[in-house]
Amino acid sequence: MISNASEAAIDQIVANCNGDIRGALKALLLVNERLEAELAEFYAAVGLDGMARGSNAVH
Repeated sequence: MISNASEAAIDQIVANCNGDIRGALKALLLVNERLEAELAEFYAAVGLDGMARGSNAVH
């Protein structure tokens, strides 16, 4: 079940994309890709190279 906070966040993202659901999804995918890249950089910096490659990543 999605929380009220999540529902509000979804509504805000769609509103920021002028109601364009496809645009909102693209924006979220881009943010997710950036966060994954930052996480991989973090794992590499602390010596968790296997996790940076996804071998032990939690999904």
